[in-house]
Amino acid sequence: MKETEWAKAVAAKLDKALSGYSVEAGKKLIYANEIVEYGEDSTSYNEMAYETDILVFESNNGSWKPRVVIETKIDSVTTHDSITYSQKSATHKYVHPCLRYGIFLGHRGHHPLPGRLFRHGAHFDFMLSWKDYEPEDYEWKTLLSIVKKEIKASHQLEEMIFNTRSKQREKYIALHKPLVTTSAK
Repeated sequence: MKETEWAKAVAAKLDKALSGYSVEAGKKLIYANEIVEYGEDSTSYNEMAYETDILVFESNNGSWKPRVVIETKIDSVTTHDSITYSQKSATHKYVHPCLRYGIFLGHRGHHPLPGRLFRHGAHFDFMLSWKDYEPEDYEWKTLLSIVKKEIKASHQLEEMIFNTRSKQREKYIALHKPLVTTSAK
């Protein structure tokens, strides 16, 4: 199976499982706007976008907001992949500060996440690995749980970042990002 086929299959399954959100494979997401020229009344710029493997987003009256990007790799992941995808995550998050970003490995056989992801994946919010293309029950539940938590985190970040002047906003006194792991079975 090709990686794009697997991403499409996982996206379709996630799309059915996540009510209120859409999930698409291959949707483009802007990562930069280069200013070409400033005018008196306008600015000319070039948008640059990467194609995402899986994008979870919400739609509202013809507009949409990205919530979670999932980069996919099958069989193996190299140090170069880890560095490249982590940097891609950073560029997308710079433009979309509420975006959550992860890497998802499939058809791994031996299952555990490789150490190179821990070492070089600084900009990932989550990492996940499946033994095969089709998940075991606990693997599917883990993916779904993580994606739902990341959607919630995206909403919470949006509230924290964009409603700072609202008198009705939640007023936080602390922020703590714990490390949560799940062992291979």
